[in-house]
Amino acid sequence: MDNTSNGTRPCGFLLQGFSEFPHLRPALFLLLLAVHLATVSGNLLILVAVTSVPSRPPMLLFLCQLSAIELCYTLVVVPRTLADLAAPGHGRGSPISFLGCAVQMQLFVALGGAECFLLAAMAYDRYVAICHPLRYAAVVTPGLCARLALACCLGGLAVSLGITVAVFRLPFCGSRLLVHFFCDITALLHLACTRGYVDELPLLGTCLVLLLLPSLLILASYGAIAAALRRLHSPGGRCKAASTCASHLAVSFLHYGCATFTYVRPKASYVPRRDRTLALVYTNVTPLLYPLIYSLRNREITAAILRVLERQRRGQVWRHGLCEP
Repeated sequence: MDNTSNGTRPCGFLLQGFSEFPHLRPALFLLLLAVHLATVSGNLLILVAVTSVPSRPPMLLFLCQLSAIELCYTLVVVPRTLADLAAPGHGRGSPISFLGCAVQMQLFVALGGAECFLLAAMAYDRYVAICHPLRYAAVVTPGLCARLALACCLGGLAVSLGITVAVFRLPFCGSRLLVHFFCDITALLHLACTRGYVDELPLLGTCLVLLLLPSLLILASYGAIAAALRRLHSPGGRCKAASTCASHLAVSFLHYGCATFTYVRPKASYVPRRDRTLALVYTNVTPLLYPLIYSLRNREITAAILRVLERQRRGQVWRHGLCEP
């Protein structure tokens, strides 16, 4: 018997995923699998490349943490989605327990929140590098990078625990079917039987902390950077300094753009199937783009990746030579 009819706590949910498109599921599975493997490979390659650099600048340390977050971020959502697409017999939805749904949402928000804070820390790094270049080594020390990295993770974890408790204390009534492929906040709020904006305050508070506050810090950093660039008399120096910010700006625009469009709006504007399609993009495509953006724009990353690939090629040649008769 479904115990959600009277607004009580359900024993579990059904993730609809893409069960209403049975003929598209094999093609979607292959597409998502290819994107997922490319995303995991790209982020792992950056992690290996950064750790192989003898003396790592602070920006590379931040980039290493960003790749680790993106790797975990996609692992929280995509493997379950692939398993549901491959499993036969889920005509209406794939079951997920109440606790499992809460854990998935909490991890998803924690990793997304850590990335929001990390992008703000990376903007501060660029601010010090361009506006105070002579003091950069003294200000942005390895110790400061480690403290900022820890603060980003703890901040994301604290906010995610708060929003998870708030959302899963809401009464759920009617159907247990989530029109989504993972336990996203918008899908759960759409299913909750809430009657006013009071129940949406946890999401509003989360958006303010995870989106507005880091965005303001990033805007303030780049405002100071723009003022410093205007004072440079050399066009070449101005372009060189601005180019060091291009990758970070592109990633920040993608991350905050998708998150703002998805979450910063009232419950009445939720369209489950449209939100599911958008989530398919930001959980699969954007994690794939981040390694490409940074590896193409960062010379140190490109050089480190080439060194790793060259060592791997030499190792294969050496092993092949040993195996020859």
